[in-house]
Amino acid sequence: MKHMKRAVAIVAATAVGGLTLAACGAGRDGDSGDGLVVGTTDKVVSIDPAGSYDNGSTTVQTQAYQYLMNFPAGSTELTPDAAQKCDFEKPTVYVCTMKDGLKFANGHDLTASDVAFSYTRIKKINDPNGPASLLTAMKSVEARDDKTVAFTLSAPNDQTFPQVLVTSAGPIVDEEEYPADKVLDDAAAVKAQGFSGPFTIGKYTKNKIAEFTVNKSYDGALTKAKQDVTLTYYTDANNLKLDVENGKIDVASRSLTPTDIASLEKKTDDVTVHKGPGGELRYIVFNLKTMPGKGEDQKTAIRQAVASSVDRAELSDQVYKGTYTPAYSAVPKGVPGATEPFKDLYGTAPDKAKAKKFLDDAGVSTPVDLKLQYNPDHYGSNSDQEYNMVKRQLEASGLFKVSLQSTEWNTYSEERVKDAYPAYQLGWFPDFPDADNYLTPFFAPDNFLQSHYEDKTTTKLLDTERTEADKAQREKDLGAVQERIANQVPIVPLLTGAQVAVAGKDVKGVDDTLDASFKFRFSSLSKG
Repeated sequence: MKHMKRAVAIVAATAVGGLTLAACGAGRDGDSGDGLVVGTTDKVVSIDPAGSYDNGSTTVQTQAYQYLMNFPAGSTELTPDAAQKCDFEKPTVYVCTMKDGLKFANGHDLTASDVAFSYTRIKKINDPNGPASLLTAMKSVEARDDKTVAFTLSAPNDQTFPQVLVTSAGPIVDEEEYPADKVLDDAAAVKAQGFSGPFTIGKYTKNKIAEFTVNKSYDGALTKAKQDVTLTYYTDANNLKLDVENGKIDVASRSLTPTDIASLEKKTDDVTVHKGPGGELRYIVFNLKTMPGKGEDQKTAIRQAVASSVDRAELSDQVYKGTYTPAYSAVPKGVPGATEPFKDLYGTAPDKAKAKKFLDDAGVSTPVDLKLQYNPDHYGSNSDQEYNMVKRQLEASGLFKVSLQSTEWNTYSEERVKDAYPAYQLGWFPDFPDADNYLTPFFAPDNFLQSHYEDKTTTKLLDTERTEADKAQREKDLGAVQERIANQVPIVPLLTGAQVAVAGKDVKGVDDTLDASFKFRFSSLSKG
């Protein structure tokens, strides 16, 4: 989720720290000039697209890299970016023709060869924190000449692949600077200047400060940037709130607490609270290999009992003040094709009798010892309250004894893929506005969750829905996937939330970029 998505922009839920305590609240300094200052609590895992699949990294990549296709501000319509056009040549071959004269900031030509290299290396490196799972539909990619790149797909009429070009797997890197077999570290990426997006990156200290300079040569789908932008990282959301309130930063993005958002909404003379379409999903993941239980039947029963014991409404009301709402599917309500099978199977309130029956029928002794891990700095400061409440809810049933532990994001993102956590928190921001993006990255083979979930029937259903051109039949197939996931319970969905950003009164363009594409574009912002 994706990355963590996962992917995307300014949403009041997932957060990560960055600045040292001394720097927190520093906001604007004498070097900011007429540029914009954006504050965030997100962290960057890697500037290199091959090594990251998280919101903090995606935010940086969105500004600095170019994509074949993109979503202009305020739109979910695929529009050529580095490409002049893209279309199916035949059912399993998708071809893009490049624009003339494209260059990276370092002066190197950007050609179809760079595009093919960029996609190939993501699959070859297959970094556990990278977006290779998004490219399962891509059988191969080749540059036919300097202007033509052809993708050969595993299945005909893939309805989602064109949208993959806009995701964390889509940034185009310079093949003369990026190694083919390993992730390029951030300092080397900045030095290489293999950027061709709306901005280039100047001064950069990882998870402290990133200075984005307008790239006057950018020729693409996004708005031409008007001003340089300084992105400042905070460890404390309270300092982020104070600095946007006092005008030390122009925009506060990811993540303010629900209490802070409610407070800022009352300060109408100083700032504006902007809200965009939701789509974020928060959930518990089970490592099917290391979770408690003897055999698959017991493990499934334990997961079903957890699903029957959590109180999503309490989490929504007490922890998030209604800024998040209960989620009853792997696909959030409101996304086309979404259903709510967890509501049907496990109810909307804790049901101790139902949970106990799942465990008794499978011969599970109680209380079940469950080790539950969460992250205190990537998914917002309210994660502490959220997971302490989940612990209390599970233990209130008398069926669980929960050992709750937390780990900061950089360590968390490494350890969770090494089978260190039997059950753990994740969140997801979609890569593109389609129900499949909540399903394939999670539940296809070699999925992003790295939870050892793999199911032939689910894989077949996913392959079917991705290639189904009939909308009604596709939504039926999507519903079947969600139903199967609810029965197997590799995850327990908890909450879904909206996008929120807070900006000074003189900042324009925030609403334009808070759209359903979930890409926060600095080039849309301006002031003065």
